[in-house]
Parts: sequence; C-alpha cells; structure tokens
Amino acid sequence: MGRLDQLDLSQSLSKSDYKERLEAAQTRLSALRLALGGKLPGYEGRLGPALAVVFEGWDASGKGGALKRLVEPLDPRHVHVAQFAAPTEREKRHHFLWRFWPALPGLGGMTVFDRSWYGRVLVERVEEFATKEEWERAYPTIVGFERTFCAEGGVLVKFWLHTSPEEQLHRFEKRQNNPLKSWKITDEDWRNREKRPLYGQAIEEMLERTEHAQAPWHLIEGDSKRHARVKVIETVNAEIERGMRESGFPVPTQTT
Repeated sequence: MGRLDQLDLSQSLSKSDYKERLEAAQTRLSALRLALGGKLPGYEGRLGPALAVVFEGWDASGKGGALKRLVEPLDPRHVHVAQFAAPTEREKRHHFLWRFWPALPGLGGMTVFDRSWYGRVLVERVEEFATKEEWERAYPTIVGFERTFCAEGGVLVKFWLHTSPEEQLHRFEKRQNNPLKSWKITDEDWRNREKRPLYGQAIEEMLERTEHAQAPWHLIEGDSKRHARVKVIETVNAEIERGMRESGFPVPTQTT
C-alpha cells in the first residue's frame, strides 16, 4: 500500500468551519508574509527566509482553487506565481532545472510554483519525453537542488493534492459541461486519466525518493475542496514558522 492509499479522502469541513478556519489562516499568513518581507511593524529593514511553495497534484485535484486562496490575502507585490507547462524548444537545450532557477525567491520573497521541476519524474517519465536514464538521474538532482535552496535560507513547502478516480471523473464531466470551464479540460487530460495507474506508480516513487528533512512532502486530501484549501494554508503557515525558528528569525505573535 502506497502513501496515497493511506489518505482519508472522506475528510471535509462544514461551510461555517471552512469560513472560520480559512479567515484565520489567511490572516495569519498575511502577518507572516509581512514579517518575512520586513513590512510588519518591528520588522522594518529585516528580511526573513525565502519562501517557495510547490503545487503538484492530479488533474482537477483543486490546485488552482487552493493556490487562489493562498495568495488571495496577499498584496500582489509581495508574491510571485510562477506557472510552468511543457518546456519550449529553447528550454529543452538546457538542463531541466535551468528554467526554474530564475523563479526561486530571494530572502524575504515568496514564489508559488504552479507545477514544477517534478514534471521530469512524472509526465516526462510516463509519457516517455525523458529517457529512463534521464528521469532516474533526476531524483538525486532534485533533492540536491532543493537542499541547496534550503541551505541558503529558503523554506520549501511541497504539496501533492490527491483525489479519488471517482471525484476526478466527476470534476472532469462537470468542467466539460460548463461553457465557462470547458477550456480547462482537454483530450490530453482524458488520455492522462487512462494512464492513472502508471502515474500512480510514478507519484509513489517520487514521494519516496525526493522526501528529505528540509522539504518533506505534504499530502492533501482533495476530494473536499474546503478541507484541501484550509489544510494548504495552515500547512504553509506552520512551515513558515518552522523556518523562522530554525533561522533565528523572530516569529510574530498572533495578529488579528
């Protein structure tokens, strides 16, 4: 049994609990983000650890909705959302990590990665866009890359949003039948769904081989969007506070 099989996808939140916890988590995130950037009273001129948040997950697992709620309370000047699709022909001429380096935040900064370097060991592996030698070599390369970022004062938070096959199918059909959302579902999404067992195997190996103390994987039960969104922000808050403590940067008291 893999790690994904052990998740309890029945977890959910009532509307009232969701609203209360979401508001509290977003308020706390705003305070932490301002402290990291030296904008909170008492922190002027001081920069905390760099914060990078990575979103990976199944198609239609709720990554976009969780990402939206994460950045929603933040000033757009204080966060960068970096989106990545298939590499361009120019990008393919470089090391697979080359295109991600410029998006990494500096001290006091924050970047949210909508898809990431994990494409090398997921879609590029399953769809055979990379050779076995290339994606096998990528595991230790990725770990070294992440450890370097963390050693230089970075906090890296990695999410995998997990949904059941049944919930994914429900969301696919719902998108397809909504004229305002049908653009989000493509033939490629349906083809990828047919390969779900192969992707599941690749995901489990990714979790096992890229788990390390500086940046563990946080698995999010995604069948309930409310639960997933709140858990993502609360986890980011906890990881920011951990990073602050480990770097000797003062953690702000709770603000309202």
